[in-house]
Amino acid sequence: MGRSPCCEKAHTNKGAWTKEEDERLIAHIRAHGEGGWRTLPRAAGLLRCGKSCRLRWINYLRPDLKRGNFTQEEDETIINLHRLLGNRWSLIAARLPGRTDNEIKNYWNTHIRRKLLSRGVDPITHRPFDERAPSTIAISSERKEEKQQQQQQQSSSDESSAQRQQAPKCPDLNLELCISPPLLRREPSFQLQLGITDSATE
Repeated sequence: MGRSPCCEKAHTNKGAWTKEEDERLIAHIRAHGEGGWRTLPRAAGLLRCGKSCRLRWINYLRPDLKRGNFTQEEDETIINLHRLLGNRWSLIAARLPGRTDNEIKNYWNTHIRRKLLSRGVDPITHRPFDERAPSTIAISSERKEEKQQQQQQQSSSDESSAQRQQAPKCPDLNLELCISPPLLRREPSFQLQLGITDSATE
């Protein structure tokens, strides 16, 4: 089950807001504050959707909204923030007081994007179009060098493995060492002098 709709779509007004509707919305928000958008239309006596009321307030009726054209300073701020944040319009709007995210998005798509393109700047990467070709050439040359180095390493490793195969193999040696007292060996001549035979020693 999904969330229930904020209003009955069949009994709501659609289209342009009237001056009377704007005044009712403003009066209600001044008296009760922002929020509660799902219950606001009925409480304010509006035949509108809660979402429609919220958007009307945020984008058109808020007292702190800036009117008029964007300044050059705002343009540069939007460009710099877009370079850092991309299309996160609400984050950009939070750094431009009095401007809405929707307004900034529309302004970006209709004006700033064209301005950057006319300057020869890619509006997505914020890099000049002229820089693309040398960078791709540099990347391709770097890739060629990497391939050459890999081939040289491969050939040297093949040579070393071939040399290892041709070299004579040494027998396996058991290099385990153990420490014990030395064995006493008697010299045969000494045994003969003492008159000891092998049978006696055994």
